[in-house]
Amino acid sequence: MTDAGSTPPLALITGASRGLGATLAGLLAAEGWNLVLTARRIDGLATMVTSLARYETTIRALAGDVTDPVHRGTLRRVVDEMGGLDLLVNNASELGTSPLPSLIDYPLEDLETVYRTNVVAPLGLIQALRFSLQRKRGLVVNISSDAAIAGHPGWGGYGASKAALDLVSLTLAHELKDHGIAVVSVDPGDLRTALHQAAFPGQDISDRPLPDVTLPFWAWLLHQPKDSVSGQRFRAQGERWEIPA
Repeated sequence: MTDAGSTPPLALITGASRGLGATLAGLLAAEGWNLVLTARRIDGLATMVTSLARYETTIRALAGDVTDPVHRGTLRRVVDEMGGLDLLVNNASELGTSPLPSLIDYPLEDLETVYRTNVVAPLGLIQALRFSLQRKRGLVVNISSDAAIAGHPGWGGYGASKAALDLVSLTLAHELKDHGIAVVSVDPGDLRTALHQAAFPGQDISDRPLPDVTLPFWAWLLHQPKDSVSGQRFRAQGERWEIPA
């Protein structure tokens, strides 16, 4: 929560028009955060802004592709205009080829697209926003997946990109410690989202929980001292969350 009379914290969420990104945007708006929301489709963002209008908070919605350096530059300028960044959530993700192929048969051009979205774009956005994050001693959350560590057949392309993002997160946590920027990666677990449905075309995924199952985790994480969580990889649907002593 924000204190009366204080400047509200600012969060930038990618992939914010639906699924986990939209769920997190709702939580933060309810707690008084100002938001910069981005996604590829303007109609989804417009719906999000309408749904959050009941909260007394400032919301900027910018449609665009995070793989585009020009769009990342636009996001940086907006964040700077709003006074610096407290939280960056790199949530936008690319599943890749669907139905999911074996890694040995994975189309390499598709794999390059997956890496551009899931690894290069998050790093590029952190690079673009480094001084805005440093100004506010901000937190970066990179959204990972259990596919990063499980080696599930068919999930090799997506999983490898998320494993790379995990390493990017840990490395940046070490490199940016002295600059006051904390970095974590978060595996949200299986969720009933459009991305997960695309992984199982034509199948019923109604047994997966909706993204709001992760809300207790986010409420916990965002009230932890940033220095104490930096460098950690969390499972949002884990039974408990701990910070190593």
